[in-house]
Amino acid sequence: MGERALRGTRLGATSYENDRNTDLAPRQEVSYTCPKGHRFEVPLAAEAEIPATWECRMCGANAVRVDGEQPESKKTKAPRTHWDMLLERRSIEDLEEVLNERLAVLRAQRRKSA
Repeated sequence: MGERALRGTRLGATSYENDRNTDLAPRQEVSYTCPKGHRFEVPLAAEAEIPATWECRMCGANAVRVDGEQPESKKTKAPRTHWDMLLERRSIEDLEEVLNERLAVLRAQRRKSA
């Protein structure tokens, strides 16, 4: 009998309580715009810290607050390339010497195979 009484309901998926006699937390609407011109509002709690950027709902780009300050850009180092790291270990003269040695080896191998 107990199994039949619960048949047809999704336990835990649906709440049967209503919102009567409950006080909702105070909210504020914050406006954001993305680089592509999309403008949208996000409801946040009144005491919440408002983020400077938010992901755009339409295109996924980083949107900034309309009335807020622009976020500070972080200073980043330029990425080091393989050439930069090689120049830290060897000078141009050393590299030319190594290149000439390798070319001599390759030319000798060609002569043997021909």
